[in-house]
Amino acid sequence: MRPSPLSVVRLAGAARAFAVLVLLVPVFWSDDSTAMGALGAVAALWLLCQVFDRRADRLLRPLGVLEPALVGVLAGYALQSSYAMLGALAVPPFTAGLRGGLRGVALAMASLLGGFVGTGLLLFGRFSDEQVSELATWSFTGLGLGLIASFVHSALRRTDDPLGPYLYAQDLIRQLIGLTGGLSSGLDPKTLGGAILSAVLDDLPAATVALHVPRGDGLTPLVTKSVDSDIQPAPADGVAARAWAEGRPVEVGAEFAFPLLSEGKPTAVVAGRLSDQLDLGRLGLPERSHRLMRRLESSAVHLDTALMFDAFRDAATAEERRRLSREMHDGIAQDIASLGYLIDAIAAREESSEQRERIDLLRGQVTQIVAEVRRSVINLRTSIGENESLGTAIGSIARNLSQVSGTPIHVTLDERTTRLRPEVEAELFRITQEAINNAVRHAGASRIDVHCQVQPPAARITVADDGRGLQAGRDDSQGLEIMRERARLIGAELSIGASDRGGVAVSVRLGEPPAADPSRDGTMAGGRATDDPHKVSA
Repeated sequence: MRPSPLSVVRLAGAARAFAVLVLLVPVFWSDDSTAMGALGAVAALWLLCQVFDRRADRLLRPLGVLEPALVGVLAGYALQSSYAMLGALAVPPFTAGLRGGLRGVALAMASLLGGFVGTGLLLFGRFSDEQVSELATWSFTGLGLGLIASFVHSALRRTDDPLGPYLYAQDLIRQLIGLTGGLSSGLDPKTLGGAILSAVLDDLPAATVALHVPRGDGLTPLVTKSVDSDIQPAPADGVAARAWAEGRPVEVGAEFAFPLLSEGKPTAVVAGRLSDQLDLGRLGLPERSHRLMRRLESSAVHLDTALMFDAFRDAATAEERRRLSREMHDGIAQDIASLGYLIDAIAAREESSEQRERIDLLRGQVTQIVAEVRRSVINLRTSIGENESLGTAIGSIARNLSQVSGTPIHVTLDERTTRLRPEVEAELFRITQEAINNAVRHAGASRIDVHCQVQPPAARITVADDGRGLQAGRDDSQGLEIMRERARLIGAELSIGASDRGGVAVSVRLGEPPAADPSRDGTMAGGRATDDPHKVSA
């Protein structure tokens, strides 16, 4: 049996010491030798109990009955000469509740009252009305303290139990599974955001609107809409940031923004630009914005729930990937390395030419497996954080894979400081990662080019090589289908075709980025970082 938790021992000791100090004043004030003797006996009893509290659990059950019974006897003994010792009756239910919860409180109250009433009847025959009133007061005080202690007991048990967090998580996940059937709007943030913008366009004559959601210390566009498909939606980042910070609608000329509130807190911001042909003075934009805020409160709760679910899913996925990478690095990789050492030891002996050729072939296969495991560990451990952009993460994986494979990988980046949603960045990153891996492993390429253009909420990434071109798919290969599934999850388009240099080009497109700005373009080449801050090196 494990010892009593130190926190319980300290709380019980503090309660006993405090009670002794409080009782000293009325006992010495009454100058009653019987009460003084009873207080001394109670103090000695509590000191022994404090010592036994640190012992094994098998001593705590009898202690939970013996302590209150003896305190009741001593308080009943001193009752005839002084009421001062009745305050001691409040302590045993509290300490029993710390040790045993509600069951401990019930046993302590029964033992306490049994000892007190039995002693009083034995010594004095009956109780006066005043004595009964005092007994009831301190008994109910002890019961209340015991209930508080039982709550503390349950909280400490949850904290000390190593399975407690898992059991609590199981309960929450079961509740979530049961609730999903009642989520009429689903848990897809982009779908919910699109419905919110449609409601805004139904009420406001806006040319473009965008829904911004929090990402790190800033905001990022989740979805945009325009009444004219030829007009590129303007995110209106400035007014969106002001509306988020101030928690109220903001209007700057033809641009507007207002926050969406979930339980009184902003969860997203709707921002947009009105048509240039409108009379802004007659539109009554502030009143319409406040009316939309109230009308969209339920939609804000739906969106906030979906965003939290995505954050939970991303956190769980990231931890699982790190766990798998550790197991591969510490398990499979070490076993293969040991196999390589054994092959080297066999090769050091005098063998025939035929055996030497077979050993060389085996060594080459082991080397390929080691390279594949290293690539897998790199793939699993590389992820996108709050402080690392999508382009930076792609550059990092390209640099590592280039070093492992020896194939030059050139990365061109065109990014804005505004970020995509975390789940969108994660899927785009994994699609790009798989495309680069396929080119490294199967294309036989002498060069791989990666073009990454990110202008939220749109993005376009292309991976092209100069290898042997499209080959017949293998029955055991699931990479392309997984890439298509990832693209569908975020509403992106995946295309696979021939590259300009005769190899394969894999392109994923989310939305429709505007034409690239040459002044923002950057190239990663030759393993050297250029002076342009948008240019990085693999």
